[in-house]
Amino acid sequence: MIDFGFDKIALIGAVALIVIGPEKLPRVARTVGHFMGKARRYVADVKAEVNRSIELEELQKVKKQFEAAAHDVEASVTRELNEANTAFNDGFQEVKGALEGATADGALDGGTPWSASPPDYKRPNKKWRLKRSAVPRWYKQRAGVRMHAQSGAARVARFRPAGLKK
Repeated sequence: MIDFGFDKIALIGAVALIVIGPEKLPRVARTVGHFMGKARRYVADVKAEVNRSIELEELQKVKKQFEAAAHDVEASVTRELNEANTAFNDGFQEVKGALEGATADGALDGGTPWSASPPDYKRPNKKWRLKRSAVPRWYKQRAGVRMHAQSGAARVARFRPAGLKK
């Protein structure tokens, strides 16, 4: 910007004092200061807008790079998935061919017969009610196991010292 020294500012102030006059000088100085503030804010806004547009361009470049990398990863995953699917199908066809070539009675290489149905589901025999009631009531009371829900007021009354009961 323009470089003003003390001597130049003093010269401008003296000329303004003579030309404008001492009565109007404060009002003119206030108006000039107001316009200078507006000009500075405008310049700051323009700078901020330029910086935002530069950052936006950089973000768009990063976004394009990220999308390209994501597309490459997607393509490689798809390719590997197709290769694994092909290998699985080939192995499945081999096993299917071996099963079709089994003996007429359904046994593989003289072993036990192969059944296609899974075994029936049997629920595990868990006797949790019996296990729960296997502990004696006196032991539960001594250990502090709560047998039933109790309100807060009832709990306070139960554990209140004997001298304070109402």
